[in-house]
Amino acid sequence: MRVVLAGGGTAGHIEPALALAEAMRRLDPSSSITCLGTERGLETRLVPARGYDLQLIPAVPLPRTLTPALLSMPGRLSGAINAAAAVLDKVQADVLVGFGGYVAAPAYLAAKRRGIPIIVHEANPRPGLANRLGARYAAHIFSGHPECSLPKADYIGTPLRREIASLERFSMGDKARSWFGLQTDRPTLLVFGGSQGARSLNHAALAAAPTLRRAGVQVLHMLGPKNTLDEEPPPGDPQYVVLPYVDRMELAYAAADLALCRAGALTCAELTAVGLPAAYVPLPIGNGEQRINAATIERGGGGLMIDDSDLTPDWIIQNVLPILRDPNRVAAMSEAASALGRKDADVVLARKVLSL
Repeated sequence: MRVVLAGGGTAGHIEPALALAEAMRRLDPSSSITCLGTERGLETRLVPARGYDLQLIPAVPLPRTLTPALLSMPGRLSGAINAAAAVLDKVQADVLVGFGGYVAAPAYLAAKRRGIPIIVHEANPRPGLANRLGARYAAHIFSGHPECSLPKADYIGTPLRREIASLERFSMGDKARSWFGLQTDRPTLLVFGGSQGARSLNHAALAAAPTLRRAGVQVLHMLGPKNTLDEEPPPGDPQYVVLPYVDRMELAYAAADLALCRAGALTCAELTAVGLPAAYVPLPIGNGEQRINAATIERGGGGLMIDDSDLTPDWIIQNVLPILRDPNRVAAMSEAASALGRKDADVVLARKVLSL
């Protein structure tokens, strides 16, 4: 089976594609897998690091709505479609699997032109333009959210890396905390804003740090690779560990009792899969999908939700700190989060691809 995966730009598009690639390799080691990307996305780092072939095509900014104008965009879109078609021809692709993002739209149109079967996976409840386009031509459509608005989408969850989907968080807790230089017996808050970080989360958490530490809470804080600190938290006990980026997210999840984070589809899928409760701060821009993601988990008892504009150090102290100081509440929220998670979407999707 020769498969081309189209999902670039952010980790939310790339990681599910790579999780599918890994599942296919486990089920059929003879599978040939090629990833499409653009030079501006994280795929230029993540895909080669995982050992997969990456072919680059031009990035084409798309309009916000699906209109006939999309197909008549001159120059750049046509060039990207031709480049994607050339890759499909080169590898003699049997199927294209798309996950959204800039790279997916030209890939879908190229596959349609070549008569190659298309599979679409949409992680969000409100699909982006690329996947709305791809769904028109897809043989199969799958979703990572039970409220996905794409017609005829089968809800399977979002493909996750095996290191995360198979994580035994509680048995790994002591080892994970030691890995980051944390104490094994302290309540632990994980702060992160996705693959790029989030300035509002960074500022609020750092301002709440003195109160958290006085209450005995230690913090593992991932700033994001492009963010910097005006002033490092002073050394002391409990620890406040600040890192720009963490490649071993499964260890970060295992180290934590609660997270403070955005509500992207991949983040929500990973946290529920490992049973880590969170205080979600949906991204205030976009089409509102992060709020829907967080609301689903909040209703199920696996987390809290707060608007970005309302996130303050005092809110953290008044709402997050009481949870961390109540082991029974942490345990109940962990169980509720776990009940919402899906761990096998990578295998389900891989079997569908290999059955074509």
